[in-house]
Parts: sequence; structure tokens; C-alpha cells
Amino acid sequence: MDWTRQIDAYCERTDPAFWSEPVNAATNAAFLLAAVIMWRRTGGLPLGRALAAVLGLIGIGSFLFHTLATEWASMADVGPILGFILLYIFVANRAYWGLGLWSSLGLTALFIPYAVVTGSLFARLDWLGSSAGYAPVALLILIYALALARRLPQVAAGLGIGVGLLAISLAFRTLDQPLCAALPLGTHFLWHLLNAAMLGWMIEVYRRHEAGRRSSI
Repeated sequence: MDWTRQIDAYCERTDPAFWSEPVNAATNAAFLLAAVIMWRRTGGLPLGRALAAVLGLIGIGSFLFHTLATEWASMADVGPILGFILLYIFVANRAYWGLGLWSSLGLTALFIPYAVVTGSLFARLDWLGSSAGYAPVALLILIYALALARRLPQVAAGLGIGVGLLAISLAFRTLDQPLCAALPLGTHFLWHLLNAAMLGWMIEVYRRHEAGRRSSI
């Protein structure tokens, strides 16, 4: 693979220049802002702080991709996203289901085959485009929300809000290319803003759960 190969995947990009996607690049600040806010709010929660740190890395990786637009920058973009997903699944298994370390790790590892299978099914929906790779995440959050409805109704409600935010942000991500002729700026930047809010909210759901659990002890 040529790691320096240029990638033109978004409506806003019109040439290989560093600042060819100024709005897409600038809106990655939303991830950094959400990371700082949640870092401050998760004091005393090592896993919460870890999630906030990875959230910050998502912003950095995405900025690299929307400026350099190369294969290696693409990996810098998707790597932290996968890291956040896996870490949050682990956190959910530990905090929401009360599972042990090894059970939590084992179930977290199952995300990979789950994503491969469900991702291939979502890929059959042509209108989803490249967003098909994120659809399994939304489905998994919904599954957790439904499964936790009786056990932890507040957490379930919070996860439900997360699913809604992710669905809306995915809609804007999906519409970027189809609406390009009418909206030369594209809609991908709205994916950044809404997804940053969604990921920050998911950390907040965990923080509130832990705060409630500790106050009841």
C-alpha cells in the first residue's frame, strides 16, 4: 500500500492542498473541546479520563486526515475511533453489567467479528455509502440500551440519546457526497460537530452512572 497516496473523499476537498478542507479541518476542534470538558468532569474516574483522552486523539487524527488526506492520515483518523469504541464497550461491560476483567475483555473482543458481519450487511444498503462501517456501532448501542432498560433505566435512556445523536450525525456524513452539487461546502463538518457532542455525551452517561453508584454506597 502507498501510505502517501492522496485521498479525495469529501465534497469540500477540491485539490490536494493542505487547507483544501478548511471547515472539515477546523470543526475537529469540537472533539478537542469535548475532550477537555469531559476530562475535567471525570476526575477520579480513570476510565472516564481514558475515554476523554482518546476523544482528543480522535480530533487530532481527523484533523490530520482532513488536511493531509493521505492513506496514513486515514489510519490516524480511524484508529482512535476504533479505540474509543472498544474502550467504551469495555467500560460498559464493567460498569453497566458488573462483569469481571476477563469477561469484559472477552466480550469487547467480540466487537470485531460482530462489526465484520453486521458491517457487510449494512454495506448492501448502497445509500449508506462509507457510513455503513459506522452503522454497526449505532446498532450495538441500541442493543445495550434495550438490554439495560430494566436494570439501569437512566443509563438506557442516556444510551438512547446517544443512538439518536449518532443517527443524525451519520445522516449528515452520508449526505455529504449526494448533496455536493447543491451544497459545495458539503455536510461532513456537521458529522464532526454532532459526533463530538455524541461521544462527549456517552462519557457523561458513564460519569453520571458512576456518580449515582458512589452516592448510594
